[in-house]
Parts: sequence; C-alpha cells; structure tokens
Amino acid sequence: MGLLLKIFIPLLGAALAFYFYSASENFSEEMLRGKRVIVTGASSGIGEQMAYHLARMEAHLLLTARTEAKLQKVVERCLELGAASAHYISGSMDSPSLPEEVLREAANTWGGLDMLILNHIGQSSFTYFNGDVAHVRKLMETNFVSYVALATAALPMLKESEGSIVVVSSVAGRIAGPFTAPYSATKFALDGFFSSLRQELIIDNVNVSITLCILGYINTESAVRAVSHVIPDTPAPKEECALEIIRAGALRQREVRYPPRAVSSMLLIHSIAPEFLDSVIRSSYHVENIRR
Repeated sequence: MGLLLKIFIPLLGAALAFYFYSASENFSEEMLRGKRVIVTGASSGIGEQMAYHLARMEAHLLLTARTEAKLQKVVERCLELGAASAHYISGSMDSPSLPEEVLREAANTWGGLDMLILNHIGQSSFTYFNGDVAHVRKLMETNFVSYVALATAALPMLKESEGSIVVVSSVAGRIAGPFTAPYSATKFALDGFFSSLRQELIIDNVNVSITLCILGYINTESAVRAVSHVIPDTPAPKEECALEIIRAGALRQREVRYPPRAVSSMLLIHSIAPEFLDSVIRSSYHVENIRR
C-alpha cells in the first residue's frame, strides 16, 4: 500500500497541477501595467514579494501592514523596480476604521481600483488549543472580518472597473489539521464567505472576479519560525508563490493552489479518504516538539 501511494500521489499531483496551471500560459505581465492594486500584509513574506512583482509590471501600488518602517523600505524598493506609483498606509487590520481609510486613500489618489489582494494575517501559535476564546475572537477580526470589510468597501470601485478580488487563504481552510484550530477557523470562514459572494456577483451579472489562493507550506520567515520544528517538509519559495497568486488574479481564475502538486493531492485524498489523510498528517508531525 505504501509503495502504491508513493507512485500514485506524485502522478496524481502532476496531473492536477497541469489542470490548474494550464491557463497560466496566457498570462502576460503587461496585463498589470498601469493597474491600481492594493496589497495588504505587504511588509514581509508573500505580500512583500507580490509588491515587488507588481512593481516590475509597472502597476500603481497601495501597500498596507502593521510596521511603518518596513513598509517604507518596501515602497522605496517598489519605486526602484519600476512601479508606476507606490504608497503605503500602516496600521493593524483589527482596527475597524483601517479598511475604510485604505479604500478612501485609493479613491482619493487614483479615483478607482482594479485589484484588491487580501493577504494580511494575525499572529497565532502553532500549538494545542488552550481554550483562549479571546484570541479566537481577535484572530477572526483580523483574518476574516477585516477581509470582509475591505472587500465590501472596495466593491463599488471594483464594479466600476470590472476588477478583481484576490483572497490569500490556506490549505488549513480546507483540511483541518492539528495545532491550528483558531487559524484554521478563520481560513474556513474566508472560503465560505467569498465563495458565497462569488455566486451572488454572478447572479447579479457583476463582472468582479474572486480568486481564492489555497497555499501550503511556504518559506516565509513567520511560517518557518512557527512550524519548522514540527513539520518535516521543505517549504515552497515565497517568490514563486507570490507570482502565481498575481497570475491567477490577473487571469480571473476561481482558485490557485500552491505548491500545486502537494496541495491538489492533499485535497483530493481528503475528499476520498479523510480519516486516512488525517492519520498520515498526524504521524508525519514531530508532535514531541509541541509545547502545551
């Protein structure tokens, strides 16, 4: 059985990766030239890399994150790389006023918006759930409610431009593994809300696309620091991940999975044999390294 799985899963993953990535051949960097793009969580990790890719594509950028000093450096680098323009607003997305402030800045500066990339995330430990309900509430505010607030505020401009919403989520929003209960809950919520919203936009003939990004283990500093002592896998490169997210948004794809082979294989196995996959996940973790 084990040998069959070792042969079957890579083949299956390759087939699924080809299916989900076949449309990316039509992508051209010129598609983003002059486009007005908001990227949240842009001071580090995947968000920072998306900002650099978009700058090379000569997009107009409005970046947000908590740390102003980091944002300033990212904006400076974006301008060096060729961004048509680059600005930032610093602040925490658990603030109810920040989403409106960000969209007001886009309206005042550009008079519209073409793409909203929702990528920010609140801090959460990779550990057993300890019953801290207040943490769940705060994380839901940052990882979910602020996404809804930003998308809601952006919709009038996106309807006018027939633009795109890109939602950076996780395989933890489709498959609930151990040690991520609060985080996983927020990602499942994103999938439910934006998948439902997509249906409503289609019913109303509103030409605003919604792309869900289902990401696996990526080599961002925060992810590696949080899980490398537990998960033995090698993380995928954040630079390539960022580019695939931008491609999917520009092509108005329903979903992007990255790394494609690993994520697609997991999702398929989960749909066929969820208990088996759960067992494989549990047995692959270095649980002895988790502190309660």
